[in-house]
Amino acid sequence: MAALLLGAVLLVAQAQLPPAHPAGPGAEPSQQEPLRKAGTVQDDLRAANGSARQLPHTIIIGVRKGGTRALLEMLSLHPDVAAAENEVHFFDWEEHYSHGLRWYLSQMPLSGPHQLTVEKTPAYFTSPKVPGRVHSMNPATRLLLILRDPSERVLSDYTQVFYNHMQKRKPYPSIEEFLVRDGRLNVDYKALNRSLYHVHMQNWMRFFPLRSIHIVDGDRLIRDPFPEIQKVERFLELAPQINASNFYFNKTKGFYCLRDSGRDRCLHESKGRAHPQVDPKLLSKLHEYFHEPNKKFFELVGRTFDWH
Repeated sequence: MAALLLGAVLLVAQAQLPPAHPAGPGAEPSQQEPLRKAGTVQDDLRAANGSARQLPHTIIIGVRKGGTRALLEMLSLHPDVAAAENEVHFFDWEEHYSHGLRWYLSQMPLSGPHQLTVEKTPAYFTSPKVPGRVHSMNPATRLLLILRDPSERVLSDYTQVFYNHMQKRKPYPSIEEFLVRDGRLNVDYKALNRSLYHVHMQNWMRFFPLRSIHIVDGDRLIRDPFPEIQKVERFLELAPQINASNFYFNKTKGFYCLRDSGRDRCLHESKGRAHPQVDPKLLSKLHEYFHEPNKKFFELVGRTFDWH
């Protein structure tokens, strides 16, 4: 009897899967009811205006140091987007994943019935177990992946860790010490592995078709954000609400900032840090190393990028 009762409790605790896009008033029943698991996970607390927490319809899966924070901030300009403030690390951290979907739901922001809930955790892209877990939650989840030149991403990766150590007054080796071993490129350096996009993309495409994954050009987002955000709006089937006037170039910071309802805001000062100086010969080796992996990635996704 105890086993039967436990089984019933577990059945009720399964997730109610959100549609890939919240259904509008005129949506067809097939659009309103995507593939669901048995039972429900619902937010028990509703605000006075009827808003509640929803499992994410869209996840920014990466890549680390690809521009995920900028993408989330820009997407948050849209009134129909409710974004989780912090990186949740639900699918890649066992401690969090063991808490179940109710815990995941509790990390989401309050949102209206016609808003998209979005969360971003850059580590998802390179974690082998994450694609299957996301698919198990909801195979209709729409995924955003922002990528930049793999060599530049490696340098940004190093720079972030370097500054983290400096803030704690801890010594940290030069980038050359990580990139070179016995006179050759150190292919075991984790930052290099994170930039092998084709390897990680193949893992995601085992569970999600390419039409469910929109790749944002991170280099173009930095240079000219509005066209890239327009593409994201179309992919998510959002009404075009973000305008060119929402972006302005801050000459002091050297990158675009956001303007929303007359208020200006820029990304944290940690964004846009100068990369370390790297010997040109070593940089050339880095570009050469990524040449073939980049070709494989281009073939995999059916498009090219302006990378070294």
